[in-house]
Amino acid sequence: MPKRRILSLWFPRLGADRLMRAARGTWDAPLAVVEDRGNMQVVSSVNAAASAAGIRRGQPVRDAHAMCGTLLTRSRNAPAEAAFLAALRRWAGKFSPWVAEEAPDGLVIDLSGCAHLFGGEEALMSVVEADCAEMGLSVRLGLADTLGAAWALARYAGAAPAAVRSGDAIEQEARATRSRAARRRHWTKGGAAPQAAVAGSAAGRIAPPGQTHGALSLLPVAALRLDEATTAQLGRLGLRRIGELLGQPRAGLARRFGTGLVLRLDQAMGSAPEPVSPAAPPHHYAVRMTFPDPIGLTDDMLAAVDRMLPRLARALEDRGRGLRRLRLEAHRTDQAAEVVEIGLARPSRDPHRIRPLVEMKLDQIDAGFGIDMLRLEAVETEPLHDRDKVGHLKAGQAVRDRLADNTALDDLIARLGARVGLEAITRLHPVSSHIPEKTAQVMAAAWSDPAPAWPTPGAARPLTLFRPEPVTAPDAPDVPARFRWRGRDWALASATGPERIAPEWWLDDPDWRSGVRDYWTVTTGAGDRLWLYYAHGATMSAGWFCHGAYA
Repeated sequence: MPKRRILSLWFPRLGADRLMRAARGTWDAPLAVVEDRGNMQVVSSVNAAASAAGIRRGQPVRDAHAMCGTLLTRSRNAPAEAAFLAALRRWAGKFSPWVAEEAPDGLVIDLSGCAHLFGGEEALMSVVEADCAEMGLSVRLGLADTLGAAWALARYAGAAPAAVRSGDAIEQEARATRSRAARRRHWTKGGAAPQAAVAGSAAGRIAPPGQTHGALSLLPVAALRLDEATTAQLGRLGLRRIGELLGQPRAGLARRFGTGLVLRLDQAMGSAPEPVSPAAPPHHYAVRMTFPDPIGLTDDMLAAVDRMLPRLARALEDRGRGLRRLRLEAHRTDQAAEVVEIGLARPSRDPHRIRPLVEMKLDQIDAGFGIDMLRLEAVETEPLHDRDKVGHLKAGQAVRDRLADNTALDDLIARLGARVGLEAITRLHPVSSHIPEKTAQVMAAAWSDPAPAWPTPGAARPLTLFRPEPVTAPDAPDVPARFRWRGRDWALASATGPERIAPEWWLDDPDWRSGVRDYWTVTTGAGDRLWLYYAHGATMSAGWFCHGAYA
Protein backbone atom coordinates (compact mmCIF):
# COMPACT_ATOMS: atom_id res chain seq x y z
CA MET A 1 0.00 0.00 0.00
CA PRO A 2 1.47 3.40 -0.93
CA LYS A 3 2.49 5.73 1.86
CA ARG A 4 -0.03 8.39 2.73
CA ARG A 5 0.63 11.76 1.09
CA ILE A 6 -1.44 14.87 1.77
CA LEU A 7 -1.52 18.04 -0.32
CA SER A 8 -2.78 21.26 1.27
CA LEU A 9 -3.97 24.17 -0.86
CA TRP A 10 -4.24 27.61 0.72
CA PHE A 11 -5.87 30.50 -1.10
CA PRO A 12 -4.68 33.54 0.90
CA ARG A 13 -6.64 35.99 -1.29
CA LEU A 14 -9.79 33.96 -1.88
CA GLY A 15 -12.28 36.77 -1.21
CA ALA A 16 -10.47 39.34 -3.35
CA ASP A 17 -9.78 36.84 -6.14
CA ARG A 18 -13.48 35.92 -6.27
CA LEU A 19 -14.47 39.56 -6.73
CA MET A 20 -11.83 40.10 -9.39
CA ARG A 21 -13.05 37.03 -11.30
CA ALA A 22 -16.63 38.28 -11.09
CA ALA A 23 -15.56 41.69 -12.47
CA ARG A 24 -13.92 39.97 -15.47
CA GLY A 25 -11.13 42.52 -15.54
CA THR A 26 -7.79 43.47 -14.08
CA TRP A 27 -7.68 45.40 -10.84
CA ASP A 28 -4.77 47.78 -10.83
CA ALA A 29 -6.06 49.62 -7.77
CA PRO A 30 -5.65 48.13 -4.29
CA LEU A 31 -8.72 46.12 -3.27
CA ALA A 32 -9.70 44.95 0.22
CA VAL A 33 -12.63 42.82 1.31
CA VAL A 34 -13.96 43.92 4.70
CA GLU A 35 -16.21 42.29 7.28
CA ASP A 36 -17.74 43.26 10.61
CA ARG A 37 -16.09 41.97 13.76
CA GLY A 38 -17.64 43.25 16.90
CA ASN A 39 -18.01 47.01 16.65
CA MET A 40 -15.52 47.63 13.85
CA GLN A 41 -14.73 46.63 10.29
CA VAL A 42 -11.57 44.68 9.53
CA VAL A 43 -9.89 43.50 6.35
CA SER A 44 -10.59 39.86 5.53
CA SER A 45 -8.86 39.61 2.13
CA VAL A 46 -6.65 41.78 -0.10
CA ASN A 47 -5.39 41.62 -3.67
CA ALA A 48 -1.76 41.84 -4.72
CA ALA A 49 -1.80 45.63 -5.11
CA ALA A 50 -3.19 46.15 -1.61
CA SER A 51 -0.69 43.68 -0.18
CA ALA A 52 2.14 45.60 -1.83
CA ALA A 53 0.80 48.78 -0.21
CA GLY A 54 1.14 47.17 3.22
CA ILE A 55 -2.50 46.22 3.80
CA ARG A 56 -2.86 42.96 5.69
CA ARG A 57 -5.63 40.67 6.82
CA GLY A 58 -7.19 41.45 10.18
CA GLN A 59 -6.24 45.12 9.96
CA PRO A 60 -8.91 47.71 10.87
CA VAL A 61 -10.36 49.41 7.82
CA ARG A 62 -9.64 52.88 9.17
CA ASP A 63 -5.94 52.02 9.44
CA ALA A 64 -5.96 50.55 5.94
CA HIS A 65 -7.43 53.74 4.47
CA ALA A 66 -4.86 55.79 6.35
CA MET A 67 -2.04 53.72 4.81
CA CYS A 68 -3.48 53.71 1.27
CA GLY A 69 -5.67 56.57 0.10
CA THR A 70 -6.66 54.80 -3.14
CA LEU A 71 -7.85 51.63 -1.41
CA LEU A 72 -11.15 50.18 -2.71
CA THR A 73 -13.24 48.24 -0.21
CA ARG A 74 -16.02 45.71 -0.78
CA SER A 75 -18.19 43.97 1.81
CA ARG A 76 -17.52 40.30 2.35
CA ASN A 77 -20.09 37.80 1.08
CA ALA A 78 -19.37 34.72 3.21
CA PRO A 79 -21.98 32.43 1.55
CA ALA A 80 -20.63 33.32 -1.91
CA GLU A 81 -17.08 32.55 -0.78
CA ALA A 82 -18.23 29.21 0.65
CA ALA A 83 -19.92 28.37 -2.65
CA PHE A 84 -16.76 29.38 -4.53
CA LEU A 85 -14.65 27.12 -2.28
CA ALA A 86 -17.09 24.26 -2.95
CA ALA A 87 -16.63 24.81 -6.68
CA LEU A 88 -12.86 24.66 -6.20
CA ARG A 89 -13.32 21.40 -4.31
CA ARG A 90 -15.07 19.91 -7.32
CA TRP A 91 -12.22 21.15 -9.54
CA ALA A 92 -9.65 19.53 -7.25
CA GLY A 93 -11.45 16.22 -7.65
CA LYS A 94 -9.51 15.62 -10.87
CA PHE A 95 -6.34 15.06 -8.82
CA SER A 96 -7.83 12.65 -6.25
CA PRO A 97 -11.28 11.45 -5.19
CA TRP A 98 -10.47 12.38 -1.57
CA VAL A 99 -10.84 16.16 -1.35
CA ALA A 100 -12.05 18.05 1.71
CA GLU A 101 -12.63 21.71 2.42
CA GLU A 102 -10.76 23.63 5.09
CA ALA A 103 -12.97 26.62 5.70
CA PRO A 104 -12.71 29.41 5.00
CA ASP A 105 -9.90 29.44 2.42
CA GLY A 106 -8.26 26.03 2.00
CA LEU A 107 -8.51 22.54 0.52
CA VAL A 108 -6.95 19.22 1.53
CA ILE A 109 -6.27 16.47 -1.01
CA ASP A 110 -5.24 12.91 -0.16
CA LEU A 111 -2.83 12.08 -2.99
CA SER A 112 -2.00 8.55 -1.84
CA GLY A 113 -1.43 6.50 -5.00
CA CYS A 114 -2.43 9.36 -7.34
CA ALA A 115 0.70 11.47 -7.88
CA HIS A 116 2.24 9.10 -10.45
CA LEU A 117 -0.71 9.73 -12.77
CA PHE A 118 0.55 13.29 -13.24
CA GLY A 119 4.26 12.51 -13.52
CA GLY A 120 5.15 12.74 -9.84
CA GLU A 121 4.51 15.08 -6.96
CA GLU A 122 6.42 18.08 -8.31
CA ALA A 123 4.72 17.78 -11.70
CA LEU A 124 1.31 17.52 -10.02
CA MET A 125 1.97 20.65 -7.97
CA SER A 126 3.03 22.45 -11.14
CA VAL A 127 -0.31 21.51 -12.73
CA VAL A 128 -2.16 22.83 -9.67
CA GLU A 129 -0.26 26.12 -9.81
CA ALA A 130 -0.86 26.47 -13.55
CA ASP A 131 -4.60 25.82 -13.17
CA CYS A 132 -4.88 28.34 -10.34
CA ALA A 133 -2.94 30.94 -12.32
CA GLU A 134 -5.28 30.40 -15.26
CA MET A 135 -8.27 30.90 -12.94
CA GLY A 136 -6.72 34.06 -11.51
CA LEU A 137 -6.19 32.61 -8.02
CA SER A 138 -3.27 33.01 -5.64
CA VAL A 139 -2.36 29.69 -4.07
CA ARG A 140 0.27 28.25 -1.77
CA LEU A 141 0.88 24.52 -1.56
CA GLY A 142 2.25 22.11 0.99
CA LEU A 143 2.83 18.36 0.58
CA ALA A 144 3.70 16.02 3.43
CA ASP A 145 2.86 12.71 5.08
CA THR A 146 0.24 14.21 7.42
CA LEU A 147 -2.52 16.74 7.12
CA GLY A 148 -1.06 18.92 9.87
CA ALA A 149 2.38 18.99 8.25
CA ALA A 150 0.96 19.83 4.81
CA TRP A 151 -1.14 22.61 6.35
CA ALA A 152 1.93 24.04 8.09
CA LEU A 153 4.11 23.94 4.97
CA ALA A 154 1.47 25.64 2.82
CA ARG A 155 1.09 28.56 5.21
CA TYR A 156 4.38 28.94 7.06
CA ALA A 157 7.17 27.51 4.89
CA GLY A 158 9.84 30.20 4.70
CA ALA A 159 8.17 32.42 7.33
CA ALA A 160 10.16 33.64 10.32
CA PRO A 161 8.80 33.20 13.84
CA ALA A 162 6.92 36.12 15.29
CA ALA A 163 8.92 38.64 17.25
CA VAL A 164 8.62 38.24 21.01
CA ARG A 165 9.31 41.17 23.30
CA SER A 166 10.13 39.52 26.60
CA GLY A 167 12.98 39.56 29.02
CA ASP A 168 14.04 36.01 28.19
CA ALA A 169 14.61 36.64 24.47
CA ILE A 170 18.07 35.44 23.46
CA GLU A 171 19.04 38.74 21.86
CA GLN A 172 18.33 40.43 25.23
CA GLU A 173 20.59 38.13 27.22
CA ALA A 174 24.23 38.61 28.08
CA ARG A 175 26.82 38.06 25.36
CA ALA A 176 28.21 34.87 26.93
CA THR A 177 24.74 33.40 27.36
CA ARG A 178 23.86 34.28 23.78
CA SER A 179 26.98 32.55 22.46
CA ARG A 180 26.18 29.35 24.32
CA ALA A 181 22.55 29.52 23.21
CA ALA A 182 23.64 29.91 19.62
CA ARG A 183 25.81 26.82 19.84
CA ARG A 184 23.00 24.71 21.28
CA ARG A 185 20.25 26.20 19.13
CA HIS A 186 19.75 23.08 17.00
CA TRP A 187 21.05 20.61 19.55
CA THR A 188 19.12 17.34 19.53
CA LYS A 189 20.47 14.74 21.98
CA GLY A 190 24.03 15.24 20.89
CA GLY A 191 23.29 14.79 17.18
CA ALA A 192 23.79 17.13 14.28
CA ALA A 193 21.51 20.06 13.66
CA PRO A 194 18.47 18.99 11.62
CA GLN A 195 18.15 20.26 8.09
CA ALA A 196 14.89 21.40 6.60
CA ALA A 197 13.89 18.77 4.07
CA VAL A 198 11.80 21.07 1.91
CA ALA A 199 11.87 21.18 -1.86
CA GLY A 200 9.80 22.70 -4.63
CA SER A 201 8.98 26.13 -5.94
CA ALA A 202 8.36 29.26 -3.96
CA ALA A 203 4.59 28.69 -4.02
CA GLY A 204 4.79 25.05 -2.96
CA ARG A 205 6.72 23.08 -0.37
CA ILE A 206 7.31 19.31 -0.38
CA ALA A 207 8.36 17.29 2.64
CA PRO A 208 9.85 14.01 1.32
CA PRO A 209 8.33 10.82 2.73
CA GLY A 210 9.52 10.16 6.27
CA GLN A 211 11.05 13.64 6.64
CA THR A 212 8.20 15.35 8.48
CA HIS A 213 10.31 16.01 11.59
CA GLY A 214 13.00 17.84 9.68
CA ALA A 215 10.53 19.75 7.50
CA LEU A 216 8.64 21.16 10.47
CA SER A 217 11.49 21.79 12.90
CA LEU A 218 12.28 25.29 11.64
CA LEU A 219 8.66 26.43 11.26
CA PRO A 220 7.06 28.70 13.87
CA VAL A 221 4.83 27.12 16.50
CA ALA A 222 1.80 28.86 14.97
CA ALA A 223 2.08 26.31 12.12
CA LEU A 224 0.64 23.72 14.51
CA ARG A 225 -2.82 25.36 14.19
CA LEU A 226 -2.68 26.75 17.72
CA ASP A 227 -4.72 29.65 19.02
CA GLU A 228 -3.10 33.05 19.44
CA ALA A 229 -3.02 32.87 23.24
CA THR A 230 -1.09 29.59 23.25
CA THR A 231 1.30 30.83 20.56
CA ALA A 232 2.02 34.02 22.51
CA GLN A 233 2.57 32.10 25.75
CA LEU A 234 5.00 29.72 24.05
CA GLY A 235 6.87 32.69 22.60
CA ARG A 236 7.25 34.28 26.02
CA LEU A 237 8.86 31.05 27.20
CA GLY A 238 11.33 31.08 24.31
CA LEU A 239 9.64 28.22 22.40
CA ARG A 240 9.17 29.81 19.01
CA ARG A 241 9.85 26.92 16.63
CA ILE A 242 8.30 23.48 16.37
CA GLY A 243 11.68 21.81 16.75
CA GLU A 244 12.05 23.39 20.18
CA LEU A 245 8.74 21.84 21.23
CA LEU A 246 9.56 18.35 20.00
CA GLY A 247 12.31 17.93 22.56
CA GLN A 248 10.14 18.95 25.51
CA PRO A 249 8.51 16.39 27.84
CA ARG A 250 4.93 15.77 26.76
CA ALA A 251 3.62 15.55 30.33
CA GLY A 252 4.92 19.02 31.14
CA LEU A 253 3.46 20.52 27.96
CA ALA A 254 0.08 18.93 28.66
CA ARG A 255 0.02 20.23 32.26
CA ARG A 256 0.89 23.77 31.27
CA PHE A 257 -0.87 24.20 27.90
CA GLY A 258 -3.49 21.47 27.91
CA THR A 259 -3.86 18.39 25.76
CA GLY A 260 -4.67 20.46 22.66
CA LEU A 261 -1.01 21.37 22.09
CA VAL A 262 0.12 17.76 22.45
CA LEU A 263 -2.63 16.57 20.11
CA ARG A 264 -1.60 19.07 17.42
CA LEU A 265 2.00 17.90 17.74
CA ASP A 266 1.00 14.26 17.39
CA GLN A 267 -1.24 15.01 14.40
CA ALA A 268 1.52 16.91 12.62
CA MET A 269 4.05 14.13 13.25
CA GLY A 270 1.66 11.31 12.39
CA SER A 271 1.33 9.83 15.88
CA ALA A 272 -2.37 10.71 16.04
CA PRO A 273 -4.69 9.94 13.12
CA GLU A 274 -6.26 12.79 11.18
CA PRO A 275 -8.07 11.45 8.11
CA VAL A 276 -9.24 13.47 5.13
CA SER A 277 -13.04 13.31 5.12
CA PRO A 278 -14.40 14.38 1.74
CA ALA A 279 -17.85 15.88 1.55
CA ALA A 280 -20.52 13.53 0.29
CA PRO A 281 -21.63 14.50 -3.23
CA PRO A 282 -25.22 15.72 -3.44
CA HIS A 283 -27.73 13.26 -4.82
CA HIS A 284 -29.11 14.10 -8.25
CA TYR A 285 -32.32 12.50 -9.41
CA ALA A 286 -32.50 12.84 -13.17
CA VAL A 287 -33.16 10.63 -16.20
CA ARG A 288 -32.89 11.36 -19.88
CA MET A 289 -33.78 9.81 -23.21
CA THR A 290 -32.11 10.47 -26.55
CA PHE A 291 -33.77 9.81 -29.90
CA PRO A 292 -32.23 8.44 -33.12
CA ASP A 293 -34.40 10.89 -35.07
CA PRO A 294 -35.75 14.23 -33.85
CA ILE A 295 -39.31 14.27 -32.54
CA GLY A 296 -41.78 17.14 -32.33
CA LEU A 297 -45.27 15.75 -31.70
CA THR A 298 -46.83 16.06 -28.27
CA ASP A 299 -47.80 12.38 -28.30
CA ASP A 300 -44.19 11.37 -28.93
CA MET A 301 -42.94 13.51 -26.04
CA LEU A 302 -45.63 12.11 -23.77
CA ALA A 303 -44.67 8.55 -24.73
CA ALA A 304 -41.06 9.34 -23.81
CA VAL A 305 -42.17 10.83 -20.48
CA ASP A 306 -44.13 7.62 -19.77
CA ARG A 307 -40.89 5.64 -20.11
CA MET A 308 -38.79 8.07 -18.08
CA LEU A 309 -41.08 8.63 -15.09
CA PRO A 310 -40.89 5.02 -13.74
CA ARG A 311 -37.07 5.17 -13.85
CA LEU A 312 -37.10 8.45 -11.94
CA ALA A 313 -39.59 7.00 -9.45
CA ARG A 314 -37.31 4.00 -8.77
CA ALA A 315 -34.34 6.30 -8.14
CA LEU A 316 -36.40 8.32 -5.67
CA GLU A 317 -37.72 5.17 -4.01
CA ASP A 318 -34.20 3.86 -3.42
CA ARG A 319 -33.46 7.00 -1.39
CA GLY A 320 -36.87 7.27 0.26
CA ARG A 321 -37.59 10.61 -1.38
CA GLY A 322 -40.53 12.21 -3.11
CA LEU A 323 -40.31 15.11 -5.53
CA ARG A 324 -41.89 18.51 -4.96
CA ARG A 325 -40.67 20.24 -8.11
CA LEU A 326 -39.92 18.57 -11.45
CA ARG A 327 -38.13 20.09 -14.43
CA LEU A 328 -38.52 18.88 -18.00
CA GLU A 329 -35.80 19.88 -20.48
CA ALA A 330 -36.31 19.46 -24.22
CA HIS A 331 -32.99 19.82 -26.09
CA ARG A 332 -33.55 20.76 -29.73
CA THR A 333 -31.46 20.12 -32.82
CA ASP A 334 -30.46 23.81 -33.01
CA GLN A 335 -28.68 23.51 -29.63
CA ALA A 336 -31.47 25.40 -27.86
CA ALA A 337 -33.40 24.01 -24.90
CA GLU A 338 -37.01 24.39 -23.82
CA VAL A 339 -37.53 24.11 -20.06
CA VAL A 340 -40.80 23.75 -18.13
CA GLU A 341 -41.35 23.07 -14.44
CA ILE A 342 -44.20 21.63 -12.41
CA GLY A 343 -44.82 21.64 -8.68
CA LEU A 344 -46.68 19.23 -6.41
CA ALA A 345 -48.74 20.13 -3.35
CA ARG A 346 -47.34 17.07 -1.54
CA PRO A 347 -44.13 15.10 -2.15
CA SER A 348 -44.80 12.09 -4.37
CA ARG A 349 -43.05 9.64 -6.65
CA ASP A 350 -46.19 8.11 -8.16
CA PRO A 351 -45.93 8.38 -11.97
CA HIS A 352 -49.73 8.36 -12.29
CA ARG A 353 -49.98 11.54 -10.22
CA ILE A 354 -47.07 13.29 -11.96
CA ARG A 355 -47.93 12.42 -15.57
CA PRO A 356 -51.09 14.61 -15.86
CA LEU A 357 -49.15 17.62 -14.63
CA VAL A 358 -46.40 17.07 -17.20
CA GLU A 359 -48.99 16.64 -19.93
CA MET A 360 -50.48 20.02 -19.11
CA LYS A 361 -47.08 21.67 -19.70
CA LEU A 362 -46.14 19.98 -22.97
CA ASP A 363 -48.03 22.52 -25.08
CA GLN A 364 -45.60 25.19 -23.84
CA ILE A 365 -42.63 23.46 -25.51
CA ASP A 366 -41.62 24.74 -28.93
CA ALA A 367 -40.07 21.78 -30.73
CA GLY A 368 -38.58 23.93 -33.51
CA PHE A 369 -36.85 21.68 -36.04
CA GLY A 370 -37.03 18.70 -33.69
CA ILE A 371 -36.04 17.48 -30.23
CA ASP A 372 -32.97 15.27 -29.81
CA MET A 373 -33.19 14.60 -26.07
CA LEU A 374 -35.63 14.85 -23.17
CA ARG A 375 -34.44 15.12 -19.58
CA LEU A 376 -36.42 14.90 -16.33
CA GLU A 377 -34.87 16.18 -13.10
CA ALA A 378 -36.29 16.26 -9.59
CA VAL A 379 -35.22 19.75 -8.58
CA GLU A 380 -36.67 19.66 -5.05
CA THR A 381 -37.21 16.48 -3.05
CA GLU A 382 -38.42 15.66 0.44
CA PRO A 383 -38.39 12.50 2.57
CA LEU A 384 -41.33 10.23 1.84
CA HIS A 385 -42.22 7.36 4.17
CA ASP A 386 -44.15 4.31 3.02
CA ARG A 387 -47.06 2.95 5.00
CA ASP A 388 -46.92 -0.51 6.55
CA LYS A 389 -49.19 -3.22 5.15
CA VAL A 390 -51.80 -4.60 7.54
CA GLY A 391 -53.82 -7.80 7.70
CA HIS A 392 -57.59 -8.32 7.74
CA LEU A 393 -57.82 -7.54 11.47
CA LYS A 394 -56.74 -3.95 10.84
CA ALA A 395 -58.21 -3.57 7.39
CA GLY A 396 -61.09 -1.37 8.59
CA GLN A 397 -58.77 1.05 10.33
CA ALA A 398 -56.51 1.10 7.27
CA VAL A 399 -59.46 2.05 5.05
CA ARG A 400 -60.43 4.86 7.42
CA ASP A 401 -56.84 6.13 7.45
CA ARG A 402 -56.80 6.00 3.66
CA LEU A 403 -60.02 8.00 3.42
CA ALA A 404 -58.68 10.52 5.91
CA ASP A 405 -55.53 10.88 3.81
CA ASN A 406 -57.31 11.52 0.52
CA THR A 407 -55.01 12.94 -2.12
CA ALA A 408 -57.75 14.38 -4.33
CA LEU A 409 -57.32 17.86 -2.84
CA ASP A 410 -53.55 17.70 -3.29
CA ASP A 411 -53.98 16.67 -6.92
CA LEU A 412 -56.41 19.53 -7.48
CA ILE A 413 -53.97 22.05 -5.97
CA ALA A 414 -51.18 20.67 -8.16
CA ARG A 415 -53.34 20.94 -11.30
CA LEU A 416 -54.34 24.50 -10.52
CA GLY A 417 -50.77 25.34 -9.64
CA ALA A 418 -49.62 24.11 -13.04
CA ARG A 419 -51.81 26.81 -14.58
CA VAL A 420 -51.61 29.78 -12.23
CA GLY A 421 -48.66 28.87 -10.02
CA LEU A 422 -48.62 27.18 -6.62
CA GLU A 423 -47.92 30.47 -4.87
CA ALA A 424 -51.28 31.85 -6.05
CA ILE A 425 -53.27 29.12 -4.24
CA THR A 426 -53.70 29.93 -0.56
CA ARG A 427 -55.73 28.80 2.42
CA LEU A 428 -56.64 30.35 5.75
CA HIS A 429 -55.45 29.08 9.10
CA PRO A 430 -56.86 30.13 12.46
CA VAL A 431 -54.84 32.37 14.74
CA SER A 432 -55.16 32.70 18.49
CA SER A 433 -56.51 36.25 18.64
CA HIS A 434 -59.86 37.79 19.53
CA ILE A 435 -59.35 40.71 17.15
CA PRO A 436 -61.66 40.09 14.13
CA GLU A 437 -59.12 40.96 11.44
CA LYS A 438 -56.45 38.82 13.10
CA THR A 439 -58.39 35.57 13.54
CA ALA A 440 -56.92 34.04 10.35
CA GLN A 441 -53.67 34.13 8.42
CA VAL A 442 -53.06 33.40 4.75
CA MET A 443 -50.76 30.46 3.99
CA ALA A 444 -49.66 28.76 0.77
CA ALA A 445 -51.88 25.73 0.20
CA ALA A 446 -49.06 23.62 -1.26
CA TRP A 447 -46.86 24.03 1.82
CA SER A 448 -49.45 23.82 4.58
CA ASP A 449 -52.00 21.38 5.92
CA PRO A 450 -55.71 22.13 6.37
CA ALA A 451 -56.64 23.37 9.81
CA PRO A 452 -58.05 20.48 11.91
CA ALA A 453 -60.70 22.69 13.52
CA TRP A 454 -61.73 26.34 13.58
CA PRO A 455 -62.67 28.05 16.84
CA THR A 456 -66.30 29.12 16.99
CA PRO A 457 -66.76 32.81 17.89
CA GLY A 458 -69.49 33.92 20.24
CA ALA A 459 -71.33 35.69 17.43
CA ALA A 460 -71.45 35.26 13.67
CA ARG A 461 -68.74 37.04 11.70
CA PRO A 462 -69.28 38.73 8.32
CA LEU A 463 -67.98 37.08 5.19
CA THR A 464 -66.20 40.24 4.03
CA LEU A 465 -63.96 42.29 6.35
CA PHE A 466 -62.35 45.57 5.36
CA ARG A 467 -60.61 48.39 7.17
CA PRO A 468 -63.02 50.37 9.36
CA GLU A 469 -64.84 53.04 7.35
CA PRO A 470 -66.44 56.06 9.07
CA VAL A 471 -70.22 56.19 9.34
CA THR A 472 -72.08 59.47 9.69
CA ALA A 473 -74.43 59.00 12.65
CA PRO A 474 -75.22 60.62 16.02
CA ASP A 475 -72.36 60.31 18.50
CA ALA A 476 -74.14 57.97 20.89
CA PRO A 477 -73.75 54.26 21.70
CA ASP A 478 -77.34 53.53 20.73
CA VAL A 479 -77.88 52.08 17.24
CA PRO A 480 -78.88 54.96 14.94
CA ALA A 481 -82.19 54.74 13.12
CA ARG A 482 -80.65 56.39 10.06
CA PHE A 483 -76.98 56.74 9.06
CA ARG A 484 -74.88 57.61 6.03
CA TRP A 485 -72.14 55.33 4.69
CA ARG A 486 -70.25 55.31 1.38
CA GLY A 487 -72.25 58.31 0.16
CA ARG A 488 -75.64 56.69 0.71
CA ASP A 489 -78.33 57.09 3.32
CA TRP A 490 -79.35 53.90 5.09
CA ALA A 491 -82.40 53.18 7.23
CA LEU A 492 -82.32 50.70 10.10
CA ALA A 493 -84.62 47.69 9.90
CA SER A 494 -83.24 45.55 12.76
CA ALA A 495 -80.10 45.24 14.85
CA THR A 496 -78.51 42.49 16.97
CA GLY A 497 -75.94 43.17 19.64
CA PRO A 498 -73.89 44.56 21.11
CA GLU A 499 -70.72 42.42 21.24
CA ARG A 500 -67.95 44.23 23.10
CA ILE A 501 -64.38 43.67 21.90
CA ALA A 502 -61.41 45.25 23.66
CA PRO A 503 -58.10 46.02 21.92
CA GLU A 504 -54.87 44.14 22.58
CA TRP A 505 -53.37 46.46 25.14
CA TRP A 506 -49.92 44.88 24.76
CA LEU A 507 -49.79 45.84 21.04
CA ASP A 508 -50.03 49.27 19.45
CA ASP A 509 -52.39 48.89 16.49
CA PRO A 510 -53.30 52.22 14.80
CA ASP A 511 -56.75 50.86 13.85
CA TRP A 512 -57.53 50.08 17.49
CA ARG A 513 -56.46 53.32 19.13
CA SER A 514 -60.13 54.26 19.37
CA GLY A 515 -60.47 51.97 22.39
CA VAL A 516 -63.23 49.50 23.23
CA ARG A 517 -65.74 48.70 20.47
CA ASP A 518 -69.39 47.64 20.62
CA TYR A 519 -70.25 45.61 17.49
CA TRP A 520 -73.78 45.41 16.05
CA THR A 521 -75.18 43.26 13.24
CA VAL A 522 -77.40 45.71 11.39
CA THR A 523 -80.04 44.91 8.75
CA THR A 524 -81.00 47.88 6.60
CA GLY A 525 -84.28 48.62 4.90
CA ALA A 526 -82.75 47.58 1.56
CA GLY A 527 -81.95 44.13 2.94
CA ASP A 528 -78.18 44.64 3.36
CA ARG A 529 -76.52 43.26 6.48
CA LEU A 530 -73.62 45.31 7.81
CA TRP A 531 -71.27 44.97 10.76
CA LEU A 532 -71.15 48.32 12.55
CA TYR A 533 -69.38 49.23 15.74
CA TYR A 534 -69.32 52.19 18.06
CA ALA A 535 -65.84 53.20 19.28
CA HIS A 536 -65.91 54.62 22.77
CA GLY A 537 -62.70 56.57 22.13
CA ALA A 538 -59.32 56.21 23.85
CA THR A 539 -56.56 58.18 22.14
CA MET A 540 -58.82 58.91 19.15
CA SER A 541 -62.31 60.38 18.88
CA ALA A 542 -65.35 58.18 19.33
CA GLY A 543 -67.90 57.43 16.64
CA TRP A 544 -69.57 54.87 14.39
CA PHE A 545 -67.68 52.75 11.83
CA CYS A 546 -68.48 49.93 9.39
CA HIS A 547 -66.11 46.97 9.57
CA GLY A 548 -67.68 44.34 7.29
CA ALA A 549 -70.62 43.08 5.30
CA TYR A 550 -72.48 39.78 5.44
CA ALA A 551 -73.26 37.74 2.33
